[in-house]
Amino acid sequence: MGIVFACIAPHGDEIIPQLAGDKLEAFNKTRQGMEKIANQMKKQEIGTIVIATPHNLRLKGNIGVITAESTEGTLQTDSGSIRIHFKCNRPLAEEIMRRAKKSKLPVIGINYGTDEGSSSCMPMDWEALIPLWFFGAKVRRPRVVMVTPSREIPMEKLVRFGTLVAQAAKKTGEKVAFVASADQAHTHDKKGPYGFHQASVKFDKLVKEAVKGNNLKTLLNVEKQLIKNAKPDSLWQIAILIGVLEEAPMKGKLISYQAPTYFGMLCAAYMPT
Repeated sequence: MGIVFACIAPHGDEIIPQLAGDKLEAFNKTRQGMEKIANQMKKQEIGTIVIATPHNLRLKGNIGVITAESTEGTLQTDSGSIRIHFKCNRPLAEEIMRRAKKSKLPVIGINYGTDEGSSSCMPMDWEALIPLWFFGAKVRRPRVVMVTPSREIPMEKLVRFGTLVAQAAKKTGEKVAFVASADQAHTHDKKGPYGFHQASVKFDKLVKEAVKGNNLKTLLNVEKQLIKNAKPDSLWQIAILIGVLEEAPMKGKLISYQAPTYFGMLCAAYMPT
């Protein structure tokens, strides 16, 4: 057992029908991509989903591992709202922590409320909530482990962390999925919050090519200025995915890509060959 499925999943709230409003059709391509990933994951009978999100606690210079007993979140727009609740795989989270500390990685365990019991419940950020709505809220609900990469540490440490996640997953005796929750460049539209920069198109093209060529490692060498101009929130979660794939080799497939507003959204699935 261990990690038998992985994916890169976007988290724009408009991909969820209840939240889309008048953008329902505009985000349809990505919505269909997420539904396809969800169906593929369901076939694997996943027991736990490890999800890497950059929008939970921002622990500067440290990787966070959520060790709470459960996690829940609510997301509301003018069009509607959703709410989900998951049990956490606490033993797996603690095993990931143990291995990361032994490897001298900068990692911190995170709980919320109480040490244990029903009040030990970590608030879920939207970058975890949206993929998990597709991947677990409508079928037999797996347990989850949330991890939060840091942008202030070297990429190679995030890659190393990914290998440790995969090694820890092997000890669970169940099938595990890894989700890199990630939107791509955020400078596709001059009307967006970050304006327009031509780097957005270049960056997203690099990610698409890396997925199609099954060579995500090329993204570890992207120029810092290009990253600054394109403003993605994907590289750090993808770095963890690279480490996962080193320990649990799988072949990737690009399922969909679009940029209907100011940010790019890419769906990709990874399965054993």
